[in-house]
Amino acid sequence: MSAGVRPPWKVTWSVWHALFMREVLARTTGDRMGWFWMLGEPIAFIVIMVSIRSFLGRSRDIAGADFIVWLMIGLSGFFMVRDAIQRGMTAIASNQALFAYRQIKPVDALFVRSATELALQTVVLLILLGLALLTDINALPDDPLGVFSLWCSLWLLGLGCALIVSVVVRLVPDIQHLVKMMMLPLLLISGVIFPLHNLPHSILEYLLYNPILHGLELLRLHFFDGYQAVQGVSLEYLWRWILITLALGLALHARFELRLKAK
Repeated sequence: MSAGVRPPWKVTWSVWHALFMREVLARTTGDRMGWFWMLGEPIAFIVIMVSIRSFLGRSRDIAGADFIVWLMIGLSGFFMVRDAIQRGMTAIASNQALFAYRQIKPVDALFVRSATELALQTVVLLILLGLALLTDINALPDDPLGVFSLWCSLWLLGLGCALIVSVVVRLVPDIQHLVKMMMLPLLLISGVIFPLHNLPHSILEYLLYNPILHGLELLRLHFFDGYQAVQGVSLEYLWRWILITLALGLALHARFELRLKAK
């Protein structure tokens, strides 16, 4: 390699670093209420669900776990997947001008935006767990390494889905509205805000097709040593979805790269 020419991996890392800093600044300073909503949304959900549970006379404990921490874990994990998909839909259009540079590809914008969501949601979760500890709630994971592994697995699932959706939305823009509409039902059937243990098996067997449910339940299983996860959740099933979505998403980006770069 001739002097003064950087290796390709150094060019890629420089591009990702610049894009990452751009995304973080846009996400945190582009809106004066950006940080407030990142913390405010899960806190509002927690307050509402705890209030409803107290009104119904339910205990704060749930199947071997504290309900508040159980809810924090579910909300943070789901929001990471949701935001990776929703923000991934606009990543290509938002970075359109940068594609004039040969080194920057649409997949770079997708990866960096998803990495930004991983970093921000991790910070939000740590803040929420820290607030719980300050109120004498045991919010320390029983298996930190397992929690880290499942947290990254959920992020990879969100990245894979974002890769696919970003291409589909670019080719058929109206799909964007359908994806946004699906997020609320997906939150309900993923076991985010209420446990699914007591649902009839005839219903639960269909909900188990949802890989986010598997990811959240396994994440909670590693967080709480005595937690009883929904019967039928599988790490193998979750990783099948991760590998398939990543492979399909990268294939779509390779196939339609020129169309994705075109205005």
